[in-house]
Amino acid sequence: MNPFQQRQQVLTRYLREPDACPAPEGIEPRRLAVYKDLFYKNIEGFIRGGFPVCHSILSDDKWHDLVRDFMRVHHCQSPYFLQIAEEFLHYLGGERDSLDDPPFLHALAHYEWVELALDIADATLPPIEAVPPFLLDTPLQRSPLAWSLSYPYAVHRISMAYQPQAVDDEMSYLVVYRDHGDIVQFMEINAVTARLLALMEEAVKPRECLKVIAMESEVELESLVGFAEPLLETLYEAGILCPTQPAATGD
Repeated sequence: MNPFQQRQQVLTRYLREPDACPAPEGIEPRRLAVYKDLFYKNIEGFIRGGFPVCHSILSDDKWHDLVRDFMRVHHCQSPYFLQIAEEFLHYLGGERDSLDDPPFLHALAHYEWVELALDIADATLPPIEAVPPFLLDTPLQRSPLAWSLSYPYAVHRISMAYQPQAVDDEMSYLVVYRDHGDIVQFMEINAVTARLLALMEEAVKPRECLKVIAMESEVELESLVGFAEPLLETLYEAGILCPTQPAATGD
């Protein structure tokens, strides 16, 4: 390693952990302090913007300790600022080790990251079309901008006023999606709807999916049809389910 690379490493170690690592020599302390402050505020600002609820439920001291620990422990795999939120999520899921954290912190962070990921996703919805008359037998597929999720906490309800300290008796099922107006929204669903959306990741007729669910649940198909018809219309109008696009053909 040449002297320039060594100098770079001393600087980066200091910026990641200024309270424990020596400052690089030859840099005016005032300039170094400005750079250290700017570096931290940029990282902290991106994380705070990506995880506003996580930020809101932690005290200032705990929040800044969390960000500092992320900077100290985690080695980002991407140089892009837009990827910092995903890197922070990886840190919470695999490297964070603190008994003082709320038990739901990682689940809440994942939910907030999904909202951000959908907001900046490149995918687009097909043009809005009228609801087909026979949705049960119309080939449909789940929108690439709709993610079906499940959590052991009601993450969509967490706030300063509601912070569960143990997992819920039942899983919370949500679909988070970007609608035709490019607004990220969520919808509470149940386990059956979550299974339906999982089966409709690729183009398929909903009736075929209901047959699978009926067999898995050991219930009559017709009992699911009555439940599914208004549900499919709601999911279609929201943009969660989309009409199957015809495959591209060559000239």
